[in-house]
Amino acid sequence: MNAGSDADNTGPSAPPAHPLHQQQGLRTIPTVRSLERHLRMRLLDAVDEDRRDVEVLLTALQQAVAEVHGLGGMVHLPGGGMSGILYLVADSGLPESMTRPWLIIPVRGTAPPSRAARNDTVTWQPDLAPPDPVPGRDPAALWPSRLPAGIGHLAVPIPGGGRRRGALSVLFAPGAEPGTADRAFLNEVAAWTSGRLRSSGILNPSPTLLGAPESGPGSREAPRRDREEGPSITYTWNLRTGELTSDRPIEEVLTGIDPEVMSGGIEAWAALIHPDDLPGAVAGFDTGIQLRGGFRAEYRIRRQDGTYVWIEARARTITDGDGTPVKVIGTLRDSSETHATAELVGRALRHMSDGFVSLDTDWRIGFLNQAAERLFGAAGDVAGTLLWNVPAVRAVPGLEQRCRAMAAESRPAEFDVPGPDGTSWYHVRLVPVPEGLTLYITDTTERHLREAERAAAERAAAERAALVQRITRELAEAVTAQDVMAAVADGVMTPLGATGFIMLGVVGDRLTVVGSRGYSERFTRLLDGRWTVRDTSNPAGDALRTRTPLYISSPEEFPKHYPETEILIRKSGKQAWAFLPLAVSGRGIGVAVISFGRPQVLGDDERTLLTALSGLIAQALERAGLYDEATTRARTLQRSLLPQALPKLPQVTTAAHYQPAKQGADVGGDWYDVIPLSAARVALVIGDVMGHGMAEAATMGGLRTAVRTLSELELPPDEILSRLNDIVGEPGTDAFATCLYSIYDPVTRRLSYASAGQPPPAVVHPDGTVTFLSMTPDPPLGVAAPPFETLETLLPVDGLLALYSDGLVESKDRDVTTGMSRLAELLTQSVNALPTAPADASDLDALCATLTSALLPAHGALTDDAVLLLARTHPLDAENVAEWPLPEDPVAAGQARDLVRAQLAHWDIVDEDLIMTTELLVSELVGNVIRHACGPIRLRMLRSRTLICEVSDASLTTPHIRHTSATDEGGRGLQLISALSQRWGTRHTRTGKSIWTEQPLLTASD
Repeated sequence: MNAGSDADNTGPSAPPAHPLHQQQGLRTIPTVRSLERHLRMRLLDAVDEDRRDVEVLLTALQQAVAEVHGLGGMVHLPGGGMSGILYLVADSGLPESMTRPWLIIPVRGTAPPSRAARNDTVTWQPDLAPPDPVPGRDPAALWPSRLPAGIGHLAVPIPGGGRRRGALSVLFAPGAEPGTADRAFLNEVAAWTSGRLRSSGILNPSPTLLGAPESGPGSREAPRRDREEGPSITYTWNLRTGELTSDRPIEEVLTGIDPEVMSGGIEAWAALIHPDDLPGAVAGFDTGIQLRGGFRAEYRIRRQDGTYVWIEARARTITDGDGTPVKVIGTLRDSSETHATAELVGRALRHMSDGFVSLDTDWRIGFLNQAAERLFGAAGDVAGTLLWNVPAVRAVPGLEQRCRAMAAESRPAEFDVPGPDGTSWYHVRLVPVPEGLTLYITDTTERHLREAERAAAERAAAERAALVQRITRELAEAVTAQDVMAAVADGVMTPLGATGFIMLGVVGDRLTVVGSRGYSERFTRLLDGRWTVRDTSNPAGDALRTRTPLYISSPEEFPKHYPETEILIRKSGKQAWAFLPLAVSGRGIGVAVISFGRPQVLGDDERTLLTALSGLIAQALERAGLYDEATTRARTLQRSLLPQALPKLPQVTTAAHYQPAKQGADVGGDWYDVIPLSAARVALVIGDVMGHGMAEAATMGGLRTAVRTLSELELPPDEILSRLNDIVGEPGTDAFATCLYSIYDPVTRRLSYASAGQPPPAVVHPDGTVTFLSMTPDPPLGVAAPPFETLETLLPVDGLLALYSDGLVESKDRDVTTGMSRLAELLTQSVNALPTAPADASDLDALCATLTSALLPAHGALTDDAVLLLARTHPLDAENVAEWPLPEDPVAAGQARDLVRAQLAHWDIVDEDLIMTTELLVSELVGNVIRHACGPIRLRMLRSRTLICEVSDASLTTPHIRHTSATDEGGRGLQLISALSQRWGTRHTRTGKSIWTEQPLLTASD
């Protein structure tokens, strides 16, 4: 009277001893919470063995919920009927509206009880959700509408001794999550529950137990299952006597059945079973008795009129004290209505629009509906055929491997596959069932087409967004109008398939060509300035006037609107155009023209893109204009602060190169200078104000002016740096600067120098050897503490002196020492190619360019200004120098005149005016010394670019020109000297002072 037993227990067994039974008193329980749990387990152990199963479960569940402070709890056990199903057999603390969706749930579902029973693991879900549906039941439709959010759901497995398990679950208030101790306690309760159910021999629930959740413990009403599914009859079969008894006449429940069948025993009942159902019923019946468990079966029995009725039989085996089965107790009910419903479902499956295929465990087709028959291209004769032998299925590449891999995971899976024709698409869903698999096939060709169109649109939108983003980034980095033109041409022409691009800028009332791409130079010259802004006869002016993009799709369309431009457009060689007005703050600044090599109608997306780009281009072009203006001002300021040209001096040949860190309005603070001094000497200066900007440039200009002014005072290098330090260190001046000041004397070939933070100059000897001057630079100006140190060195004849800033030799990838070594290598390699005595600075200019290009990175990567000053030194030959001592006596003036005349004759200077003027100047200088100073007195004459006369004495007093009256007997000597000489002055020396004059010398060219 049963089939398909689901029992897992192999026989009666004693409940396992609980771990707490091993404790020796309360001394081993460390906390109050542990004591409570210990007591609760003791209470469970005290439950009477003869208590009903449902009462046992309720007691265990109530203790579990109370201990972990839950809202309520449930117990699910595998049923004795449909495999893969868990039944709610007990609940505590939950309203009926909450338990109704949980009455029947699938073992393979995603709810915590399903996962805990299936995977034998504790499962936590932080937000309560409906369980998965089972055939004929949708829990989501029964779900309470006012359930609070955030209720937690914890489930622990109830061991079953075999593959089948149940689950005990507890609901928790929102925000509460059970800890490790709570989970351990629930596991103990689940283990105790498993032991009690196994000891009673009904790990699979009995009919009474399955109905208990709906009727409640101790209810005297008929179970709700009976009310919903129809009346039932309870029967008892005595296995020892074979007697069958029932609680009421069988005809009251199963109409049309022989009333005397129960009196005929089990043999009479078996005779009524349909022959097709009899083998399965007997096999299940035998298995159920052997396993001493509950079981359920459905089969057909014959009515007295010869027709058959479907019945559902539920039963469980009762054993004696030795575990021997003694009787079977169960229920019978009419399930014809259920089978009628199944037939309706079958008919619905047969005619559903989606394909449906039922497969056994060997992938053989058991059933397929009409839609599947059409998809497979076969009629009903494919039943029993291996799925992979169907031609339409075999034609889908990789389908078999994919289906087998997903079926091996034993969980529902779905994916899309292309159809055999290569144009259609199908969505395949595999659902495991106990007897095999069900396959659902849906034609999704139309959806795939829509998705493909949507994906194409999304890709196009993404590409447009990426294009705009890329051009925006490039325009943001563009600093000049040409940069803007290049960024747009590179970013727009290729994506749009354009072949030409012209950017026109507004200059006055005309549109001039800023730049072009894809046009000949002849055409751009023809177009430059041809169109005016307010002229509506041309498309560029029209677009700029209306602030609206203008699109012309073919050459034929052009003359219809702008006939005067036909010849010009024909010479462009283009076939379609887009004129984009460029305006900023309501002011038109230009037009961007994108052209195509063939007629083309731009779509809405392309026009939207170009309209958006026109605003970006206009802003970038406006910034570029401001940048160009600022750059022009900055370059003008830079040029005005640095020497416009280096002086041409016979004692040195110089060349310099200045490289700012970057273009734009950031003016650098590096400077250099070459200053002629007295006695044919020359000052070579290099400096650097730290930082960039107008303030640093102003400081640099002030320092350069101060250096030239102090040089006129003939001060030594250390004194000049001291004065500069006072200037930079003035209160309120937040600046630092470095400076190297050096003086070259061509008579002695000596270089005296002092440094405040500058690297040492390099000296290149005629043989190519490079040395750096020995010095320890003082701190930068503004933080230094004078006195500074003046050093001297003897320079080689026709040597090369290189002064440089740290920006030339130092970078982020190279320290100063490495940079100096590299500079020395380059000087050695390059200086041998220079002539010994160049006539001009062109050779040194070329050397400057070579050195800076080799030492400096690309201009955009230069982080500091760089200055290089090269000076080829030329000593004054001994024959051009004459020097004599003079007595401290009035006759010295006459001796000086004689010496001067004789020396000029020796130098072949025959200009009598120059001779007489020189005699007069020397006489006045010597006479002034005799009257106002003290000896020893020396006279020196130098023949260089000018004729230089010096009179030295031991006095430190400096003569000054003063105004004299008509009655003054003296005071006119210096006035005479100033009138007769080109320049004159006083220079302090270590032993006193020298008063000097310079007179021009006529050359052959004069």
